[in-house]
Amino acid sequence: MITAGRVNAQTDSVLRNAKLEDVINYALKNKPGVKQSYLDQEVGERDIKSALSAWLPQINADGSFNHNIKQQLNALTVDGQTSYIVFGTKNTSSLILQADQQFLNAGLIQASKSARYYRQQYRQNTENVQINTIVDVSKAFYDILTSQEQLKIIEENIARINKQLKDAKSQYEAGLVDKTDYQRAQISLSNSSADKKRTSELLKSKYAYLKALMGYSAEKELTLSFDNQSMESGILIDTVQTLDYQKRVEYRLLQTQRSLQSVNTSYNKLAYLPKLSGFINYSFNYLGNDVSEMFKMNLPGSIVGLRLNIPIFQGTKRIQEIRKAQLLEKRTDLDLQESKNQINSQYERAMATYKAGLNDWKTARSNVDVSKQVYGTIKLQYDEGIKSYLDLMTAETDLKTSQINYLNALYGVLSAKLDVQQALGTISTTP
Repeated sequence: MITAGRVNAQTDSVLRNAKLEDVINYALKNKPGVKQSYLDQEVGERDIKSALSAWLPQINADGSFNHNIKQQLNALTVDGQTSYIVFGTKNTSSLILQADQQFLNAGLIQASKSARYYRQQYRQNTENVQINTIVDVSKAFYDILTSQEQLKIIEENIARINKQLKDAKSQYEAGLVDKTDYQRAQISLSNSSADKKRTSELLKSKYAYLKALMGYSAEKELTLSFDNQSMESGILIDTVQTLDYQKRVEYRLLQTQRSLQSVNTSYNKLAYLPKLSGFINYSFNYLGNDVSEMFKMNLPGSIVGLRLNIPIFQGTKRIQEIRKAQLLEKRTDLDLQESKNQINSQYERAMATYKAGLNDWKTARSNVDVSKQVYGTIKLQYDEGIKSYLDLMTAETDLKTSQINYLNALYGVLSAKLDVQQALGTISTTP
C-alpha cells in the first residue's frame, strides 16, 4: 500500500537526494491542483453555511422619506353636503426594523439534509486529486531514475569502449590486427556518445515534467535518491486480493451523488408543503409639513405575526420535477453499474500488465547476470587472441542491451504495481 507521509517540505525548500516519499509529500503540499481542491473544499463549506444561515433570524432595516408635491384631496360628506379636505402632511418619513424567522421551508430542509453529502463530496474530490498526484509523481520519479541508471550504463559502456579503442589502436599500430577493429571501436564510441547525449537531454525534460507535477519551481535544483534494492524489495504485491468497489474514491463519489439526487427527489416531494415563517417589527414614523419640525415627534408602531404560504396549483411543474428527479436517480444507478464494470476492467488490465511485467523483470535480471559472464569470458578470450573484435562488440552490445532492458522492466513493473494499487483503491493519502 502506498501512503503519503507527513508533509514537511516548504514551498521555498530545495530537495536534494530526495526519496520518493519526499517528492510525494512536496507535491501533496505544493501542487496547484491539490491546493485548488482544498480551496474548492473551503468554498463549498462557505456555500453550505450560507445556505443553512437562512434558518437563523433575518433582521432588516427599511427607511423612507416622502414629500408630497401635491397632496391628495379626499371627499367628506356630512348631511348631504360634500366638502373636500386635505389629509396627511406634505412630508412623511419612516424607519422599520423587522426580524423574520423561518419555521417550515422545503428549500431549507433540503439544504440541511444535503449538507453532509456535499461535505463528503468535496473531501472525496480532494482525495481523488491526491491519489492521481501520488500515482503521476511516482511514475515520473521512477522514469527519471530509470533514465539516470541508463545514463550510468552508457557511461560505463563508453569507458569500456574507450579502453577497447586504445587497445585496438595499439594492436593496429603493432600490426597485430587490421584497421577494421579500430574503426569499429570508433563507430561504437560515436553511437554510445550519441546515446549519452540523447538520454541526457531527455532527462532534462523528465525533470521539468516532475517539477511541474510537484508544483516545484523550475529554477530550483532537484536531485533524487535511488535505491535499487529497496525498490526491488517493494515490487511484489498480493495478486489474489479481492476487488472492493467501496475502496475506489470514484465509486464512492458516484454514491455520494446518488445520495444527493435522492435528497433532491425528496425536496421536490416536499415542495407540496406550505411555507411558514414569523415576523416582528418596530417602526419609527414621522409626519410634518415642515422638514425641520417633522422629526421632533415620533409616532411608533409595532407588529408581530405569522406568514403562511400554501401552494395550491402550479400547473404540473411539481409533478414534472418529481418525475425528472426520479429519472436522474435511475441514471445515477446506471452510472454506478457502469463504474463497477470499468473498475473491474481496469483492475484486470492492470493485474495482467503487472504479472507480465514481473515476468519480464525476472527474465531481464537473469539476462544481466548471464550477459556479464559472457562479456567477461569473451573479453578474456579476445585479449588472448582467441575471439575476434566482432565477438567482443556483440558481447558488449548484449550486456548494454540486457542492462537497459532490466531497467525498463523495473520501471514497467513498478508502474504496473501503481496501476494495480490504484485499481484496488489501496493508495492512501493519509500519513
